[in-house]
Order: sequence, then C-alpha cells, then structure tokens
Amino acid sequence: MPEGHSIHRLARQFQDVFGGQQLDVSSPQGRFAAGAHLLTGHTLVEALAHGKQLFLRFDHGLYLHVHLGLYGAWSFGGDDSFTGASSIGAPRRVGERETGKATSEDGKGYSGPPAPVGAVRVRLVSAHGWADLRGATTCAVITAAEAATVLGRLGPDPLHNKPGDREEFIRRLRRRKTAVAMLLMDQSVLAGVGNIYRAEVLFRQGVDPHLPGNKVAAAVAGRLWDDAVAVMSDGVRSGRIVTTPRALWPAGTEVAPDADAHYVYKRNGLPCRTCGTAVGLAEMAGRKLYWCPGCQSS
Repeated sequence: MPEGHSIHRLARQFQDVFGGQQLDVSSPQGRFAAGAHLLTGHTLVEALAHGKQLFLRFDHGLYLHVHLGLYGAWSFGGDDSFTGASSIGAPRRVGERETGKATSEDGKGYSGPPAPVGAVRVRLVSAHGWADLRGATTCAVITAAEAATVLGRLGPDPLHNKPGDREEFIRRLRRRKTAVAMLLMDQSVLAGVGNIYRAEVLFRQGVDPHLPGNKVAAAVAGRLWDDAVAVMSDGVRSGRIVTTPRALWPAGTEVAPDADAHYVYKRNGLPCRTCGTAVGLAEMAGRKLYWCPGCQSS
C-alpha cells in the first residue's frame, strides 16, 4: 500500500498538470459512471493529500476522494507540456512504485488519450493529458462536509507538520495501551505511515515495537514524530523510501540500491547494520513487523 509520501506526490502532480483546468471525467469500466457525471465539465481547483487519502476539489464544491489501498494505482500521459511520473500506486504484486515520465515518447504528436486498458475506474482528461485510476479501495464523489468528516477521523500528518500536530500525535500515542508499532500504523493516531516507515522510524529511534503507547516517554514520542517528518519529507522529494545514510551504500553510489535503502524492513535474518544481531520478523495485527532485538529492546 502506498505510504503518505506517495499520496503527497500524487497531489502535487495533479495540481501541476490539472490544476485550474476543466476536465472531462468518465468511467470506462462503468462502475463510477454516476460519480463521473457529477464531475465532468468542471474545473479542478485543488489537489489535497492527508495521510493515505487523496482529495481532488472541483469548482462546484464536490470532491473526488480516493484511497488507493493495496491494489490501486494512477497512470498518466499527455503531450510535452504534461510532466510528472507515468505511474504512481501500489500494484500488490510488485509493491509500491513510481515509474517513468508522464509525457509520451512523441509528446508533440499527442492527439488524446489512448484506448483504456484494463478496468479503468476513472479517467480524467484535459486539453494536454489524461489520468487513469485502477483498483482503488475508495473512489467516491463527496461533499465538503463529508471530506471534513473523513479528515476528522485521521491523526496528524507528518508531511503537513502544522503547529500543534507534534503535540497532538504525542497525546494520541500516549493515551493508548496498544503496542507502539500498531499505533504508528493506526491512521487515527498518525496519518500516512505504513509498514516501511513504521519499521524504520522505530529502529532509527531505538524503540521496542512491542512497548505500549502509554509507556512511551513524551520525549521519545516527540522524536518518533520528528523522524517521521524527516524521512517522509525525503520520500516526497525523491519518490522513494530511503532511510539509511550514504555511508551504508556501496562506495561511489549516489542513489541507494534497494538492498541498502533500509535498516530492518525485509531484512529479517540478516545482521543488523548497527549491532550485528539478526533482524527479527513477527506478525502483528496481520502485518509483518521487522525490528532488531538488540537495538530495540526495552
């Protein structure tokens, strides 16, 4: 499932390529035909992200609300003025990824979107390009009040990092007896963090993932927030989750190889990069948990 940095990159791309433009909205698959009818012919005013939720606000006050879930992905294309990634999403079989450039190989010869491929739930088309959505968990037209209700259920987003957000996260985390590793994935506590950021931030801060939230010192909770802000902001800039320093990459490497991008995520059984203890793997609430028993003991 895409983590928060990918959704913020999606919002930025939608704002860049569709912001202020009148869009033709359709549902080639047919399942979103009624929703598309409500949006087509209207102008996209603003693209917003909060955690893993994307909101596209149109000029008549309605929103397209999308949560990609495990299988959802957007693909893009257009002429030579239509820039950005060609695909952002989370096809379950390949994991989270972002690929290519949105412009076609012959952008100047662009004559409109191609025929839909597969089950395209929603297609957005402007004068210069298109975007197709497939496989999303949530795809709905909602009102401003309904958007506010969705946002009201979510915790603070490290990528907004507004005044008071840090303190609110600390409060929400420390009022619960649930394991801190579960709380970091609870979107009502912290919006946008998924399995990779959860594992890496806990390791980087030396926190036992099994420690109950109400046993986490306020100062430690604050450091978890600060680190989430830092690594997720890096993810927005690069389009990848890289949590290791350059010193751990092969000599002369400017970009972290996938095998060296993380401290513990998917490194179970391998020696910890810090202490040499074998990285552990367990299941917690149906998700895989990676941690170092040596560096992250209570």
